[in-house]
Amino acid sequence: MSFYLPLGDGQFRPTRSTESPWDTEMQHGGPPAALLGRLLTVTGQRLARISVDFLGPIPRRDLRVEVSPIKPGRLTALNEASMIVDGRVAVTARAWHLAPGPKPPADTPVDHADPLPTGDGDGGFPLHDGWGYGEAIEWRATKGELGVADGETHVWTRVRMPLIEGAEIDGQDRALIVADSANGISAVLPMDKWLSIPPTMTTTLLRPATGEWVHLAGRTDLSDDGLGLASGELYDRDGRIGQVAQPLIVRAR
Repeated sequence: MSFYLPLGDGQFRPTRSTESPWDTEMQHGGPPAALLGRLLTVTGQRLARISVDFLGPIPRRDLRVEVSPIKPGRLTALNEASMIVDGRVAVTARAWHLAPGPKPPADTPVDHADPLPTGDGDGGFPLHDGWGYGEAIEWRATKGELGVADGETHVWTRVRMPLIEGAEIDGQDRALIVADSANGISAVLPMDKWLSIPPTMTTTLLRPATGEWVHLAGRTDLSDDGLGLASGELYDRDGRIGQVAQPLIVRAR
């Protein structure tokens, strides 16, 4: 199993593992963000920031990805990608890549997430039964409770399968697959009664994750005029690896 099957010439078929919790014919935002991030790779440089714009619901049908350079460079590079479904651009992404270099003569204190809890179940996401994206990831909460709307939840995640069939999953994939879940795990209001829509997601990475587990500490704050901000801190077992930000439209269903 994987999130996407490669069809050649920049074309992919999303599997059930990309499935949104709200519509079985649509994709959750996490796998498209990770797919575009993977296809935007710049040899010799590392992803530092990716901004992903969701231009509407993302159909779970065959798609094509087009990648274009914007600003090539030896130390920094900016490029963009578009995910096209049924002749329509459904998702766009812009990514900055930076070139690693020698270690600076300073050490940053390491900030760690709470320890990975011992699981006594299957590690599922209890939003509702049988949605592909939720089942494709193992979830272990360290603060708050998944599926309970209290505005802040922290969770260890383990992606159970490759992003692309036949290609080994890496630490960048693991981080981006779960980054777009910051608002979902930290909803302030019950998700069966309230919409919390992020039209865009930005992830900034200090480094890719090491190991299988990525911790996402999500929090949502609401304004008085129907908007919100979901933010998240990303960790692996060695410490902090990045952060996520998602502006939100909050409306009653």
